[in-house]
Amino acid sequence: MKKNPLSLQLNVDDFLPASSEEKESLVQMRPSVSFWRESLHRLLKNPVAMVSMAVILVIIIFSFAVPGLYPYKYEQTIKGSENLAPMQYSAQEQARIDAGEHVFPHMLGTDGLGRDYAVRVMMGSRISLLVGLIASAIILVIGSIYGAVSGFFGGWADQIMMRIVDIIYTLPDILMIILISFAIKEPMTALSEKDGFHWIQTVGVNLISIFLVFALLYWVSMARIVRSQVLTLKQNEFVTAARALGAGSGRIIRRHLLTNCIGILIVTTTLQIPSAIFTESFLSFLGLGVAIPMPSLGSLASDALNGLNTYPYRLLAPALLISLIILSFNLFGDGLRDAFDPKLKH
Repeated sequence: MKKNPLSLQLNVDDFLPASSEEKESLVQMRPSVSFWRESLHRLLKNPVAMVSMAVILVIIIFSFAVPGLYPYKYEQTIKGSENLAPMQYSAQEQARIDAGEHVFPHMLGTDGLGRDYAVRVMMGSRISLLVGLIASAIILVIGSIYGAVSGFFGGWADQIMMRIVDIIYTLPDILMIILISFAIKEPMTALSEKDGFHWIQTVGVNLISIFLVFALLYWVSMARIVRSQVLTLKQNEFVTAARALGAGSGRIIRRHLLTNCIGILIVTTTLQIPSAIFTESFLSFLGLGVAIPMPSLGSLASDALNGLNTYPYRLLAPALLISLIILSFNLFGDGLRDAFDPKLKH
């Protein structure tokens, strides 16, 4: 039925019921997914993040699993095997090979005391990874709690807590590590000698002081990030509903505010790991790291400088491993940030 274009009469065909084909076209094509599944999907589609995660897993296996299967120990000194080049055997080992005995090669050579350098690099990367993970966990716990409390209560409590953060920002970390090392060295040394705490002797007072400095100083950035998130989240309706249902401040912070900050907490903690590893390597390079004979990547690089002209390959392995660890964690952290908040992606 034709309609006069100048007529004001409505077209009846426009009000006919929709057909099955039209109804199917209006159906949502993509099923709804949860926040975590969608973030994981975006992360898996990021090739740089996936390669970085694979490298991190390989380094973790290299640091924690391989030393248990390796025939040499990091503190084991082999007489007559001092300063061997990579894949080189000493005279005694060559004689054993000539006699038909199997001798595992020194893949990265040995140091000046005859210790296998490859297993020392493995143990050094283990120490660096442990320091990064433990320090980041300390920063996560202290920073998230402090920032959430400051942002939730606000007012004069927030002002006082943030001024404390500003003061902590001004404290020099290296000077604090040196002062704490001297402050705790004598009591812990006496305690280890009296009660047999071999862990203190193995890990070293300097490493304990590094953990203390991370607990005292390095959580302030995390606290500021969490505070800014809580200041925004506490204005939402679900916080008001929780208050109306009688939830206390602690429950609201723990179950509602920090839970909704979990994405930014994961990303910030992941990006904090390479910073902690770099700090530990730098301090170990200066002699403020683990106790002898426990190696660290920083202490291995520092020892390699003494024979740089004669044995330059000793510096190559720890330096490359430090760079690879830091780069991998940074790229993986960037991938997590893009996955949890794609709006931040440039």
